[in-house]
Amino acid sequence: MGTRMFVAVYPPEDVREELAEFVSVRPGLAWTGPEQMHLTLAFFGSVPDRSLEPLEENLESAVVSVESFPCGLHGAGAFPHPDSAAVLWLGVEDGAEDLTRLARKARGAGNRAGVVPDGKAFHPHLTLARPGRTNATRWIRVLETFSSRIWTVDEVHLVESTLQGHGHRPRHRTVKTVPLAP
Repeated sequence: MGTRMFVAVYPPEDVREELAEFVSVRPGLAWTGPEQMHLTLAFFGSVPDRSLEPLEENLESAVVSVESFPCGLHGAGAFPHPDSAAVLWLGVEDGAEDLTRLARKARGAGNRAGVVPDGKAFHPHLTLARPGRTNATRWIRVLETFSSRIWTVDEVHLVESTLQGHGHRPRHRTVKTVPLAP
C-alpha cells in the first residue's frame, strides 16, 4: 500500500491567519486550521515508494516553466450541493486559470510516474469545513463576505497526508517544494 499524497498551493501565512480568524468567531463547524489551508491541485490516493522519486522529478520538470501568478480567495460554495453539503469551500477570485493549468501539469506528472490522480474535475477551492451533508446556504452567505488580499503563487508543494483515525484531521508533511519561474 502506498502513501496518500497531494500537490498543493499554500496561501501565505498572513492570508491563512486572516481566514482562520474570520471563521473562528463563527461556531458550529469544525473549521480547517490555518496550517492545513491549501488549494489542492492533484490528489494521489496511493503513491508506491518506487514512484515517489519519479513523481518528484516529473512535478519539477512539469512546473519549472510556469510563471508565478497572482491569486486571491473570494466566493464560496459547497460540494456536492449547498442543500447537502459534504464540503464547504472558499473560491479563487484571481488565478483560477493559472491554477487549472498547474493542476493539469501536476496530474500529468503523476500519470507519467505511474501514479493515478483522482478522477474528479478540478475546481480551484480551499476546503474550510466538512459539515456532514447538511444545508449550508447560511454558511455560504457568510463565507462569501470574505475576500483575501492578492498574493503571488510562486511554488507548489508535494505533500504527504497521513490519516489519524476517525474524527481526526490528517497530518500533512511537505515532501518537496517546487518553485515556479520568476
